[in-house]
Amino acid sequence: MIPRPRLRSDLSGSYELSVGATVSGPADLIAPVRLALPALDLLPGDTGAVDLRLDPELGPEAYRLTAGSRGVEIAAGGPAGAFYAAQSLHQLLPDESFRTVAGGPWHVPGVRIEDAPRLSWRGLHLDVARHFLPKREVLRMVDLMALHKLNRLHLHLVDDQGWRVESPAFPLLHEVASHRPRTATNYWREPDTYDDVPHGGYYTLADLAEIATYARARAVTIVPEIDVPGHASAILAAYPSFASRPGEYGVMDRWGISPGILSPLPPTVEFLTTIFDELLGALGETPYVHIGGDEVVLDDWAASQEIIAYRESLGLGSPAELQAWFLRRLADVLAERGSRAVVWDEAFVSGELRPDTLVMPWRGMGVGRRAAAAGHDVITTPVFPLYFDYAESATTDEPMAIGDAITVADVAAFSPAPADWAPQERERVVGAQAQLWSERITDPRVLDYRAWPRACALAEVAWSGSAGDDFDVRLAAHLGRLDAIGVEYRPLDGPRPWQRRRPHRPSVVRVSAVMTHLDEMTRSAESARPSM
Repeated sequence: MIPRPRLRSDLSGSYELSVGATVSGPADLIAPVRLALPALDLLPGDTGAVDLRLDPELGPEAYRLTAGSRGVEIAAGGPAGAFYAAQSLHQLLPDESFRTVAGGPWHVPGVRIEDAPRLSWRGLHLDVARHFLPKREVLRMVDLMALHKLNRLHLHLVDDQGWRVESPAFPLLHEVASHRPRTATNYWREPDTYDDVPHGGYYTLADLAEIATYARARAVTIVPEIDVPGHASAILAAYPSFASRPGEYGVMDRWGISPGILSPLPPTVEFLTTIFDELLGALGETPYVHIGGDEVVLDDWAASQEIIAYRESLGLGSPAELQAWFLRRLADVLAERGSRAVVWDEAFVSGELRPDTLVMPWRGMGVGRRAAAAGHDVITTPVFPLYFDYAESATTDEPMAIGDAITVADVAAFSPAPADWAPQERERVVGAQAQLWSERITDPRVLDYRAWPRACALAEVAWSGSAGDDFDVRLAAHLGRLDAIGVEYRPLDGPRPWQRRRPHRPSVVRVSAVMTHLDEMTRSAESARPSM
């Protein structure tokens, strides 16, 4: 079972669970159980093969499951707990039960499970800005996350290379900023080459409403990201009036960072407030909105007399302080709408954030510890070992990746809240999240390869706090479930021939050297400047 439950005891007896069996209990618990077991087509009734009850003493994601000769009994703290209990029940069934066609009856072994997550935020980040993924792939990712009890899908909706959201108020965002004429194909630090194939796409507000509703029913929260004030080339291609420096802008067709950034002046805040309102109106209740704050070249702010005068009118002494003020202002806007802001760690280093702002320390655990010590809730997101755009081995057998290497074992060994942190710092770690940056994730098949089975290890660590000693054994068995679903994961012994694609160039970017460099960068308040 992945992730491993807190307590599992084998019992005598077993039960045959058939398609169309009855499930009984409160309606708000029955619905998530039926969603988690679609092939069984469980039918609501007064008494059932699966009996559910609410236990208010359990946490909202906690559950108890007992299976024996009389059937299956589930006590849950809420709909999410019932959903996770059903996912555990599913993993007690044969691999064939994960196919979409009806089967069975299925043998349920006698077992008692008591379970609850260690961390409340168990996330995957999906970059749909560099390479767009259609709605169907986002929904599929929600399903795979739900199977693994991952519960936060962070959608990176805008970057220099594309804008991915319909905007009725600013239609040039989806008409102009959502596509580029070509895409870079060259290796790191080699001469630019391009495929000359147009690339683009965006989600309508109706798409986002559907995605959010679909995810919410499966205990997954959508976390949208509008990354500002940097990474703004696509926005400025549509609306250059929001730039810090007059000029012509285009949706970037190469990788890397643009020096073009949004102006911090009031019209930009008004523009982003409108975007937030459109986004939140589509998504519905949205507890968290990511506002970026990473890799910002502040030169244009330092050179603009208008921006300098505005900064001085606010009593701020540097562009870095203005960056902090700008992000606080956006966080205030979101707070007024019931959402908490999330930022990358540069925003924490640049200056004082709202106390309720969550920090994602991608540049290492050192800056994460400092954010926790300062009283911020922290979601650990370090490049090593949670950037899944890195290759899984330093060989040319791997498909093209940014660098190497991050393995399943590396992820399984990760500690989201290290033992050497002070207790109050550890308490501030609310989650862990892996990042799927998509410069070199060109399509859904590559996404499968990069995400799985490393995300299985993430799920184990985030749910249980650490990987169990028998994780390798359980993972090998778990791959049969992924096979039945149709996930094109990376085999544990290396890629299949057709998964190699354009070969990786090993040892050009070593993740160990990257982490040393990034940690050094976090020591400066000016470190919002791109680190790579």
